[in-house]
Amino acid sequence: MKFDVESVRKQFPALERKINGYPAAYLDCPGGTQVPQRVVDKVVEYLVWHNCNIHGAFATSIETDAIIVEGRKAYADLFGCSWEEISFGANATTLNFNLAQAIARDLKPGDEIVITDMDHEGNRGPWEILEERGIVIRNVKLDLDNCIIDMEDYKKCLNSKTKVAAFNYGSNGVGTVSDVKEMTRLAKEVGAITVVDAVNYALHGPIDVLDIGCDFLFCSAYKFFGPHVGILYGKKEVMEALKTLKVKEQEDWAPLKFETGTLNHEGIYGAAEAVEFIADLGKDYEQYFEDKLVGLKGRRRKVIAGMLAIEAYEQPITEYLINELNKIPGVKVYGPPKGHPRTSTISFTMANKSPREAAEYLGDKGIFVWDGDFFASKTVFVLGLRESGGLIRIGLAPYNTKEEIDRALKGIRELSNME
Repeated sequence: MKFDVESVRKQFPALERKINGYPAAYLDCPGGTQVPQRVVDKVVEYLVWHNCNIHGAFATSIETDAIIVEGRKAYADLFGCSWEEISFGANATTLNFNLAQAIARDLKPGDEIVITDMDHEGNRGPWEILEERGIVIRNVKLDLDNCIIDMEDYKKCLNSKTKVAAFNYGSNGVGTVSDVKEMTRLAKEVGAITVVDAVNYALHGPIDVLDIGCDFLFCSAYKFFGPHVGILYGKKEVMEALKTLKVKEQEDWAPLKFETGTLNHEGIYGAAEAVEFIADLGKDYEQYFEDKLVGLKGRRRKVIAGMLAIEAYEQPITEYLINELNKIPGVKVYGPPKGHPRTSTISFTMANKSPREAAEYLGDKGIFVWDGDFFASKTVFVLGLRESGGLIRIGLAPYNTKEEIDRALKGIRELSNME
């Protein structure tokens, strides 16, 4: 399959930007992608033509109701579930705090929750705060040599007292993709509710919540071409059983019971268009993935084809970047071993430059990379990197090119030769 990256790039106005005379290279994907013009157009269209609150008797309100339902249907096709299992919120972390507080109303002191050292604070903090109620938090260790979850330790943490197991699909710190299906299966053996953080995975591969078997999964549209909107999948029967934090008059059924206050309607309209963008990408490449699309139809088929095309494009350029980084003196790459599933999130350190110094140097040349802990604070801590400034992180999206990667590599080589 030959991926037409130039055709993709033409749809993103931000890629025309210059920094100090250099073309901007957005290698900061894990922090949020750029958006195609069509998503911008939908946000503007909503604010100009449909702007209203819900459940009214007149045109703009009726249109808004329909836009929100269509948004749920778009994300149902992204996740492989019913549209009645999709809730929207301000962001993934806020949705997860809401979820944790709802679950906590059915817990008692001594009950246990399992989280991992791989997780973003958005899937640690909402659970750790429950220690104030006497809930026991168990942390699953990492295999530090390979930057993967220690599955033996995960099994040891699970027991008859475990009420929730929360873990991520793809690490935003080191790019590791975890076996969430197996982790879900093991948690179900002890009767735990399972919560999957797919924020850093959702751009990089297909998601099938029914195959995973999880109770909840959340992500954020701004990580894959959309506005700042959080999305929560919840298995309907589990959602219905929870007592959520809400005002008295708010609907008490899924998925509305998780949605506090007025939603970001224009953001939802744009977020749905981000899914359509992926589906349209799938139309161009589904012929290459027929064996993986058996039984799928409609937009779900196109979305999965689009995700498979993105995955197929990103994998070789990710491998190229890692191989070249490993050749640079003083550079140490942190992430899973070759052959282990991973996203296009690549993190590393330099012996002679702090992460902030490296990011500033590259930034002056129009190359955008992240530095620090990216709220993967526990991961950076257990790797022993907190005091030295954390990691330098490059994240690739399907609009990035090998030429941009080579520009970054050139800058890193220059840095490695400095005093």
